[in-house]
Amino acid sequence: MKYTVITSASSGIGYEAALAFAARGKHLILAARRTDELEKLKSKVSEIDPDLDIVIRTVDLSIAANVHAFYESLHHYSIETWINNAGFGNFASVGEQHLPKIEQMLHLNIEALTILSSLYVRDYAEVEGTQIINISSGGGYTIVPDAITYCATKFYVSAFTEGLAHELKGKHAAMQAKVLAPAATETEFAERAFDLDQFKYEGRVPQFHTAEQMAGFLLELYDSESVVGIVNGLTYEFELKEPIFPYAARAASKPND
Repeated sequence: MKYTVITSASSGIGYEAALAFAARGKHLILAARRTDELEKLKSKVSEIDPDLDIVIRTVDLSIAANVHAFYESLHHYSIETWINNAGFGNFASVGEQHLPKIEQMLHLNIEALTILSSLYVRDYAEVEGTQIINISSGGGYTIVPDAITYCATKFYVSAFTEGLAHELKGKHAAMQAKVLAPAATETEFAERAFDLDQFKYEGRVPQFHTAEQMAGFLLELYDSESVVGIVNGLTYEFELKEPIFPYAARAASKPND
């Protein structure tokens, strides 16, 4: 029995991705901080297909020790797809940003994603049919005013994942690494980023996609041989691309070589 892991699955893109993969008959391992929301999602998935095995894990991945424990708790499962969706944003100038929140964002957006990606690649790189999909952002390819630190974390996600895709291909590994870069999406992202209790996209954001639409784009990327799935910031069309960042294909010689 093979599983798809989705982090931050209790809402937004992760929630809709869980429903989309369930509709394809995929067994799921769903992680998030809110147990009650995960239980609701598990019930919803069971309505789609009662034969699916749905494993839930309540975990705060902004804490490094939790990240390692979460991964180790899954060693009995065979994982064919790993989706690192956990992350959040922040909008403030660098000199005015709330540093405890920034530290948590760095831990989650960069540290947790790197640890989970590394562990999954270590264990599954040579397993046929495996994929790792990391969720970046349009802000992982374009710097947005008053979101510089957030964008920097997503530039890391984009560069790390594109580099991983090159590395796996260079080693002729079975695993594929891919990065999804959404633009504005109707999720809880804005509430967390602006520290608001509620945020209405309709009438306030000129263009945006629903989380369900983004989950559909995620499946398009999953089904493709492309490395990057990105929403065009001007047209809001979804585009599948090869790696965008420059890549030095030949590594420098080691000292004394």
